[in-house]
Amino acid sequence: MLEVNELSVRFTRYERGLRQTTIETIHKLGLTIDAGEILAVVGASGSGKSLLAHAILGILPGNAQVSGTIRFDGEELTPARQAQLRGRDIALVPQSVQYLDPLMRVGRQVRQAVRTGDPIERQRSAFARYRLKPEAADLFPFQLSGGMARRVLVSTATVSGARLVIADEPTPGLDETALREALGRFRELADGGCAVMLITHDIEAALSVSNRIAVLYAGSVVEIACCEEFAGDGADLRHPYTRALWRALPQNDFVPIPGAQPLPDALPPGCAFAPRCSWATPECGVAPPEPRTVRGGMVRCLHGA
Repeated sequence: MLEVNELSVRFTRYERGLRQTTIETIHKLGLTIDAGEILAVVGASGSGKSLLAHAILGILPGNAQVSGTIRFDGEELTPARQAQLRGRDIALVPQSVQYLDPLMRVGRQVRQAVRTGDPIERQRSAFARYRLKPEAADLFPFQLSGGMARRVLVSTATVSGARLVIADEPTPGLDETALREALGRFRELADGGCAVMLITHDIEAALSVSNRIAVLYAGSVVEIACCEEFAGDGADLRHPYTRALWRALPQNDFVPIPGAQPLPDALPPGCAFAPRCSWATPECGVAPPEPRTVRGGMVRCLHGA
C-alpha cells in the first residue's frame, strides 16, 4: 500500500542575517507497509518520525526540499496526488490536538470526514466507542480535555474510510481503557484491509498491535523487525541501537547507553550511532551503512547479524 524509497528531507534556513544553510533531517529513509498491516515507527524525539508522516502527506513547510520516491497503491505520490488523497484515502491522526478547528463544534468536524454511510450515525458510533458522551459533539475544542480531544482526532480518522491511516503519537493523554480501545480500533482497521503507520514512543503499546517495528535513529531507519523478535534480552534484534532501546525499558535491564542522538547539523561522517556503539570499528566511521536484509529483516549496520 505504501512504499518509501531513498526519502531525504532538507530544510533551508537563514542564520546571522542573510547567510543561508541547508540541513538534512531525514537521510535515504526506506520502508513499506502492506494492506492489512500495522507498521510501528519508534525512536527518540528528533529522530524524524513526525517529519516522515508529514512528508507522506505533503504538509511539510515551504522551506523543505524532498527527494526520493513515495508510492501509494503503486502510484507515485506527487504533490497534486497528495492533495487529492489527503483526508480521504490517506488520513492523519496528528500529534497535536491543535489540528482541530477551534471555530467548529467537534461533532461536525468528525461528520465532515465521513465518506460512506450516515455521517451523524457514524459520528455517534465513534464517540460511543471512545467513551465520549453524546453531548460532547456540541462542544468546541477549547471545551475538551486533552484526552477527549485526542479521542475526537482518532474518531475523525477511523470514520474516514481511509486506506492508509498515519497515527502520530495517538495515545498520550488516554487512560488505560481508552488506550486499549484506540489501539484495538487501529488493529480492526488493519484487519479490514487498511494499512496503518503507528508512530509512537511506547514500544510496549506498539508491540501489542503491530506486525513489524521500524526503528529510527537520527533521521534514518536503522532496523525493521518483526514484533516477535522483541523478546528476552533482544538477542534476535539486528542493530545495536534497537537492542539498547529494548534493554533500556524498565521491565527489561533498565540500562541506559552513554551519549545522545546527534543533531541534524552535527552528524558524524559514518554511522550516526557509531560514537555510542560498543560494536563500532574504524570502518564504521567512513560512510553511512547501506540497508541490508538479514534474517528476513532490514538493518543499517556493518556488523548487524
